[in-house]
Amino acid sequence: MTTLTTTGSPVRLDSVKKTYGRGESGVVALAGVSVEFPAGSFTAVMGPSGSGKSTLLHCAAGLDRPDEGSVTLVGVDLKGRNETQLTELRREHVAFVFQSFNLMPALNVEENITLPMLLAGKEPDRAWIAQVVERVGLSQRVGHRPGELSGGQQQRVAIARALAGRSAVTFADEPTGALDTTTALEVLGLLRELADAGQTIVMVTHDPVAASFADEVLFLVDGQIVTKMATPAVEMVAAELARLGAQAKQARGRQ
Repeated sequence: MTTLTTTGSPVRLDSVKKTYGRGESGVVALAGVSVEFPAGSFTAVMGPSGSGKSTLLHCAAGLDRPDEGSVTLVGVDLKGRNETQLTELRREHVAFVFQSFNLMPALNVEENITLPMLLAGKEPDRAWIAQVVERVGLSQRVGHRPGELSGGQQQRVAIARALAGRSAVTFADEPTGALDTTTALEVLGLLRELADAGQTIVMVTHDPVAASFADEVLFLVDGQIVTKMATPAVEMVAAELARLGAQAKQARGRQ
């Protein structure tokens, strides 16, 4: 089992570069990004479409390999690690909420939620799981399979699965995009509580309301962090997004 770093910065990127494609047709997704996500922090990553938000998330989680630079996840340098080692590291210490739900169709809600813990050899905390299930509005659906649930309900299962294991790090890509307002606020409140309890949350979002739950917002443009905002308020985040969007539109117009 990999030794877990519980202090400092469980997620760190140093001069990370990533380009998709080659030559003149290559697209620079990350242009030398250096950033740390301290233990117990809740960070929102925002920016115009194509700014590199999801690539940053994927590189930080070891789901994609940078062309240059280094990534450290829970104290482990990911460079040179094979896919089996990366999978084991994530299974032990990392949770995900991505736009694709990745639920097992043959398992019911409760079984989908507990599966990652069982695969990692962990004993599920049934009381905490019941609390998470209630908070995301699934108490009446624990015996249902994914095919019997709506898209929004499947997203809630994916979120409950990520939260139930109380992993060291949770990566979330638009975690509330398919949810109604009430459930979205409950989920964001849960993420906030987990960060306050010491978990590290890195969330990509386009929603200023979601970003306002974070400790800090990173704004990306063209694969670079162009500004940061501590203790973000909804209006401030929305204004910064509008400003960056206008700049990006002007830049495209000059090309």
